[in-house]
Amino acid sequence: MAKLFGTNGIRGVFGKDLTLDLVLQISYALASYFHDKPVLVAFDGRHSSVILSKIVRAGINSQGVDVGNAGLVPTPCLQYCVNKLGYKGGVMVTASHNPPEYNGIKAMAPDGIELSREEELKVEDIYFNKTFKPLDHVIGNDTEEGRAVDTYINGIASLVDADLIRRKKLKVVLDLGNGAQAITAPKLLESLNCEAIMINSKIDGLFSGRGSEPTPDNLSLLSQTVRENSADFGVAFDGDGDRSIFCDEKGNVYGGDKSGVILADHILSKNRNAKVVTPINSSMMIDIIASKWNSSITRTKVGSVEVSREMAKNNALIGFEENGGFMYGKHIAVRDGAMTTSLMLDMIANKSTPLSKLMDGLPRFFQYKTKFACTKEQSKSVVEHLSKASGRTETLDGLKIWVNDASWIMVRQSGTEPVMRLYAESNDSKFLNEMVQDYTAKISKVIR
Repeated sequence: MAKLFGTNGIRGVFGKDLTLDLVLQISYALASYFHDKPVLVAFDGRHSSVILSKIVRAGINSQGVDVGNAGLVPTPCLQYCVNKLGYKGGVMVTASHNPPEYNGIKAMAPDGIELSREEELKVEDIYFNKTFKPLDHVIGNDTEEGRAVDTYINGIASLVDADLIRRKKLKVVLDLGNGAQAITAPKLLESLNCEAIMINSKIDGLFSGRGSEPTPDNLSLLSQTVRENSADFGVAFDGDGDRSIFCDEKGNVYGGDKSGVILADHILSKNRNAKVVTPINSSMMIDIIASKWNSSITRTKVGSVEVSREMAKNNALIGFEENGGFMYGKHIAVRDGAMTTSLMLDMIANKSTPLSKLMDGLPRFFQYKTKFACTKEQSKSVVEHLSKASGRTETLDGLKIWVNDASWIMVRQSGTEPVMRLYAESNDSKFLNEMVQDYTAKISKVIR
C-alpha cells in the first residue's frame, strides 16, 4: 500500500522525492482534512524551507482555509502555539535531523501533537484518491502570527522555578547547531537570567557547524567550550529544535537515555505515581528509576508520534527517547529542546549539585547505537535471520533480542531514511562490545 507518512511526518530529498508539485498536493489534502478551520504554518532554517512554506500556505489558502504564518521557529514552538493560540491544526516544514538535502512536512492536530497514525491514514486517503475540496472563488487569508515566540518562551518559563534559576545565575553553553532554536533558546535563557555562551548560532541550511543531528561524535566543540568557560552544562539541539543532547560541567557528553532518566528522576521525585512513556529501545535505567517513585512505564514503538499519542491517551507526565527527545506533559506532550533545557536548569538549581555527580548516581548501564545502509527488503532478511538467535525476543518494532536479563540488542528499519538502526545495552561494557561485534558481523553478512 502506498504511503506518505514515515516515522515522523513526510520526508524526502528536495526536488527529487519531495517535489514542489507533491508538496502542493499534500497541502490540498491537509486543507481538506482540516476543513474550514485555521492552520498555523512554520518552517526551519533549511534552504528549501522558505519556498516550501509558501507553497503549503498557498495550497491551504486555495482551499478556502485561513493560515497563520509563524515564520522561522522551532517545531515545538509551532506545536505549543497551535494548542495555546487556538488553531485547529499545524504544518511544520522541516526534515528534523536529516541531512541538508532533505526536507519534509509534519502535520499537527489541534492539541499540537503530530497527527495520530489513524489521522495520517485519513490524509493519505484524501491525497491518493484526490478528494480535495473543489477550487472556487473563496480564498483563505494568510496572516502573520507574531505571538508565537513570546507565547512559547513564557509558557516554558511558567513551568519551572524561574525565580530560583534567576538567583543561581547559571552559565550554559548552547550549541544551536545552525538550527531553529537560535530563534528562541537564547531569549529563553536571557529571561531566566542565565549567561548563555553560543556556538553554531548562525542559522544555516547546510548545518555547516557540525551537521543537523547532535551526536556524541560531533560535539567536541561543545565539550571544549563548556570546560574553557567553566559552564554549568552544555546543550546541543538538532535542526528543528525538538531534540537536545547534554554535556556536564566536565565536558562529558551523554546520550538521550541518561539525560532523559536523570530528568525523570527529578520530576518524579515531586510527582510520585506519575506515568512515563518511552519506546522499546530506551534504557533499562528508567525501569529502576520509575520503580523508585512508584511510577508506571508504557513502552511504545520507536517514534515521537507513538510516544506523544500514548502520553496524551493516558495523561502521562513524562515521555522520552534515546535520541534526545524529551516530553513534559505539563507543557505539551511533544519533544522540546528548550523545555528540556529549562528542566535541566530547574534540576541543577534545586539540587545545587554538579550534573556530573548527578549522572554518577544513575544505575550503571552502557549503551551503543549505530546504523547500516539498508533497503527495506534487506532489513526483512536481517530480521528473519536474527530471529533464529537464542534468547527472548520482542517484535513490537523491528526485533529486540534479550541476550541475558541485563543485555539486549535491537534492530529496526528507519522510517525516515534508508538505513537499519542497531541499538544495544548491557550492564557490562566488555560484554556489550562483544555482543555488538557479533551481531554487526551477522548483519553485515546478510546485507552483503
